[in-house]
Amino acid sequence: METVMEDEEEYSWREVKLPSLIPVVPEPELERETGERRRGRDIVIAVDHGPNSKHAFDWALIHFCRLADTIHLVHAVSSLQNGVVYEATQRLMENLAVEAFEIAMVRSVARIVEGDPGKVICKEAGKLKPAAVVMGTRGRSLIQSVLQGSVSEFCFHNCKSAPVIIVPGKDAGDESLI
Repeated sequence: METVMEDEEEYSWREVKLPSLIPVVPEPELERETGERRRGRDIVIAVDHGPNSKHAFDWALIHFCRLADTIHLVHAVSSLQNGVVYEATQRLMENLAVEAFEIAMVRSVARIVEGDPGKVICKEAGKLKPAAVVMGTRGRSLIQSVLQGSVSEFCFHNCKSAPVIIVPGKDAGDESLI
């Protein structure tokens, strides 16, 4: 676990060791591509254990990611000391990293961060300066999200370093993209 002092506020996170099943691939030789497309982009994808998060992950792989991009999987937890939650989240991120490589051939970096989900995602985006932040939504009504609060709504209004893409839940559209 590493702690970073940022804006006089503690910021704890743990890097997830992704499986060695994913082969190390050299940088792509894209003859016609220049600049950003050759280097790739950083894309933050906020994930949790819910189906709408998986739907947003699938959407990002199919519609947004391209060769040479790096996706940063971010999951917020209330405590890094909870071993059960950490193990379950690590397995989830390993599976998503393998799937990202198989489907879109993108590199994955995974991080479990301690704290309030909305603030954590905005901090990660501020640190990485990604091309976009992709996240799902629970599908609450407008009144429910205003009264109870919404992580995606918080990020939409407070993430200043990158555009936030909020992917509607499965109920709003396709059943499964992949």
